[in-house]
Amino acid sequence: MERTDRIAAEMKRVVSDIIRTELKDPRIPVVTSVTRLKLAKDLKFAKIYVSFLGSDAEKKAAMQALKASSGLIRYQIGQKMTIRALPELNFALDESIEYGSYMTERIAQVRAEDKLKEAAVEPEDAPAEDNA
Repeated sequence: MERTDRIAAEMKRVVSDIIRTELKDPRIPVVTSVTRLKLAKDLKFAKIYVSFLGSDAEKKAAMQALKASSGLIRYQIGQKMTIRALPELNFALDESIEYGSYMTERIAQVRAEDKLKEAAVEPEDAPAEDNA
């Protein structure tokens, strides 16, 4: 594991903790997950992927709140981590969890449809009676 990967993993944990405990903005939902943190090799930029539960309008408001709070989050990272240079923070919405949930529902629907088709085909396979 590279140095930047170790720093990114620790920073992800710290950012998640900061969002959960330090930020008091009501636009940020209680269920907010930091799903991934990509850190540049020179440690100058960090892209933080977050996921929320809620409507599109709530997600947009939460992203605005996080972007507005990036200075405070950056300051808190400096307080909680020993790091020479604090990266510039960029937040991005991660919808992979919702997409995965959607795909799981679609797979379940297709399986249910297949079972109905199989059930409709089975009576044809029954042995025919002889009327001789």
